[in-house]
Amino acid sequence: LLSFLTYAIGFVARPVGAVVFGHYGDRLGRKKLLVISPLMMGLSTALIGCVPGYHTTGVAAPLLLTTLRLIQGFALGGEWGGAVLLVSEHGDARRRGFWASWPQGGAPAGNLVAVGVLSLMTTVLSDDAFDSWGWRVPFLLSAVLVMIGLWVRLSGDESPLFKEALAAAERRKAEQRAERPPLVAVVRDHWRDILVAMGARMAENISYYVITAFVLTYCVEHLKIDKQTSLNAVLIGSAVQFCLIPLFGALSDRVGRKPVYLVGAVGVGLWSWAFFALLDTRSFPALVVAVTVGLIFHSAMYAPQAAFFSELFATRMRYTGASIGAQLSSVAAGAPAPLIATALLGSYGNSTPISVYVGLAALI
Repeated sequence: LLSFLTYAIGFVARPVGAVVFGHYGDRLGRKKLLVISPLMMGLSTALIGCVPGYHTTGVAAPLLLTTLRLIQGFALGGEWGGAVLLVSEHGDARRRGFWASWPQGGAPAGNLVAVGVLSLMTTVLSDDAFDSWGWRVPFLLSAVLVMIGLWVRLSGDESPLFKEALAAAERRKAEQRAERPPLVAVVRDHWRDILVAMGARMAENISYYVITAFVLTYCVEHLKIDKQTSLNAVLIGSAVQFCLIPLFGALSDRVGRKPVYLVGAVGVGLWSWAFFALLDTRSFPALVVAVTVGLIFHSAMYAPQAAFFSELFATRMRYTGASIGAQLSSVAAGAPAPLIATALLGSYGNSTPISVYVGLAALI
């Protein structure tokens, strides 16, 4: 519970990042802000690998860790909206779902790399060595991702849709017609759309962290399954999800965002019951099926989400609106999901309340 609480702290800063990055992203452009966010995210992640232990610096150690988690959350709050908008505003509107789904593929791809490195470290190191220094290596390696992220961002161009909107704003300014700040405009004109984005994200966010984060606690601590076996199941599921996300994105261009999203929401709500039943068999093939099918249903929500949310808002307030709608829900959904699941398991001793919890999110 304490471990998941430390993890949840980073989510608290996400809405703040969404507001700050969204405001300047809608005023100055997507690209400028997307150069800052990977620097903040990558450096804070790498610095976690340098945090001294409690025995060395006392209470300063957990304070440093908490501060770095908050910086991570702040950066991610602005990162997601800018990344998906830059892609969706570049692409053909008829294939927006397909193109905007590619940044969404970053989640399973990142999970693949993260779990892969973690799996490697637990294989080559003893538990004592991993607890002593091995846990720092994955964090330090994130410095490499900073370089890759900066290279990608600096080589791209500003979104053409934003350039058009900026030119229109300049004309209004010349005509002395005041333009409201993006946050004010979003809250006043699009508050229903913010609520739609928040509600739609509940099932997606909660199911993802139950399937990929809490599953490790459930398997290792509750079912006493080997840690490596559990990690391998998540690895396979993430690989399948990475391949499926652009396919679901393309499907949303053909049949619409809502039908695809609804299939995913209904799917995770129903699958949450089969998910734990399969885990309880303690069979590796059953673990793989449980995680993979869960992530397939999750993909049906996650893939069209970027295009779905961006289409709710006008261009000059889109960064702010999409970011706030997505990140406010993450505080109520993704942040406490593993924490709530762990508490429910501890209180009831079985998975039934967790399935009800995921099912209620899917119902929303």
